[in-house]
This record gives sequence, C-alpha cells and structure tokens, in this order.
Amino acid sequence: MRFRSLFTYGRLIAFSHTIFALPFALASVVLAAQTHPFSWGKLLWIVIAMAGARSAAMGFNRYADRRYDRRNPRTVSRPSVTGEIGSRSLLLFVGASSAVFVGSAAMLNRLCLWLAVPCLAVLFFYSYTKRFTVFSHLFLGFAIGLAPVGAWIAWTGGLDPRILPLSLALMTYIAGFDILYACQDVDFDRRAGLHSIPSRWGIPAALLISSALHGATFLLLLALQPLFQLGRIYTALLVVIGSLLLLEHLLVRPSRLDKIPIAFFHVNSAVSVLLILAIFLDRAFV
Repeated sequence: MRFRSLFTYGRLIAFSHTIFALPFALASVVLAAQTHPFSWGKLLWIVIAMAGARSAAMGFNRYADRRYDRRNPRTVSRPSVTGEIGSRSLLLFVGASSAVFVGSAAMLNRLCLWLAVPCLAVLFFYSYTKRFTVFSHLFLGFAIGLAPVGAWIAWTGGLDPRILPLSLALMTYIAGFDILYACQDVDFDRRAGLHSIPSRWGIPAALLISSALHGATFLLLLALQPLFQLGRIYTALLVVIGSLLLLEHLLVRPSRLDKIPIAFFHVNSAVSVLLILAIFLDRAFV
C-alpha cells in the first residue's frame, strides 16, 4: 500500500518530468565547482531542495486547478481529480514539500534560507497566471528558470552574473515547450476562459513563438562558452542540442499535434541530459 501511495503521488507531480530542470541546476553546480570546493553534502541538499520545491509547486498547481482538471478530458485521470488524493491530503503534501525545501535551504546557507519563501511564492503564483495572461508560459519559464541561479547561490553563497544566461536558457526552453504542450488544450482553454498563446493567437503562431524561444535557448547556451571558457566537447554537444531542438519543431505541425508527447518528453529530456553531460565532460577533460 505504501508503494502504491508513493506511485500515486509520483503521478500527481509528474515525477518523471524532473529530468527537464534538474540537469540545468546540476550544470550550474559543475560550473560553480570550478572556483569553489566540491562538497557531497551541498550536492545532496541541493537535490533535496529541488525535489521539495518542485513537489510543492506541482502539488499546489494540482490543488489550484482541480475544477478545471475535472472538465478537461486530458487531465481527468489525475489523482487530484479521481479522488485518489483528497484536497486535505494534497495540502498536507504541499506543506510537507515546502518544509523540505525551506529546511534544505537552511542547511545550505543563510541567503538560500532568506530566498526560500519568496521562491515558493513565485512557484505557487504561477498556478493562477493562466487565469489572466497569455504569458503564463513565460512566467512558468521564469519560475523554473530560478533553479540554476538557486543552485549557484547554494554552492557559492552569492550570485555571479555569468550564470544568468543558463537561467534564461532554462526559462526560454521551458516556456517554448509549454507553449507546444498548450496546443493540446486550445479548445478547452477557450471554453473555460483560460489564457494561453495558442488559444489567443492560434496554433501556427504559437509554434512560431515556441521556435523563436528555443532559438533563444540555443543562443543563451552558446553564450556560456566564453563566459566559462568551455571547450570543444561543449561545442560539439551543443550542436547536438540545437539539432534536437530543431527536430522538435520539425515533428510538431498544426496538422500533427499527436507528435507533441514525443517532442515534449523524449526530445526535451534528451536536451536536458545532454546539457549536463556537455558541461560535465568539458570540465572533466580540461
């Protein structure tokens, strides 16, 4: 029964999607470790903090969106809708996950602790942005894009502007594929009065905007090269990342929205994994 409950909560927060943002945070750690000593303890607390923040954010999102999820055919099987996880249990889960995040931040350094609650506020506020702005995708990107900056602060105790392109790359990367994902819900969003770029300007325009955002992602990742003196290994794998982003947009067409799940999970997870590999291998073989 306990294993089944863990599996249910894993489905609730789409645990497998952790692979999108966590590699960016770990890439930030690898870059920070060039000038600051490595610590397994810090690494462990950063991973725990990431898990706590993401679990709290996803749990709160499921709670806030319950009435919409009940009406959307794509989301009716979520545990927060089926009754597998009740509202009270959901709030307890959000509270516990938030406590894990704040506690982990406290174990890292004082600045992380001070920033923990404002960070949670940003993550929670995202759940309401689709009710009033088409730019909710960008706000989601901004919220998740805090991860590399947070990992850098956790590791070094301060902020270096050089890490900002990595956070902006994660922001545009997340926003770009969130727009793709929202193309599946155009009709529902219009009926429910929810705002998104696809529902406001149509799928063809949304795909163009998503492509532009992913183009920006590639350029921002390219900007990391001179900032951190990254070498040929990084360059070679960055070309592969750019090719995957291009493939994502070749797969998804207004008439081929059935390819969105492939582009969303398989291609995007490969991009994230390749990024951490590119930076780790480049630093390991300097």
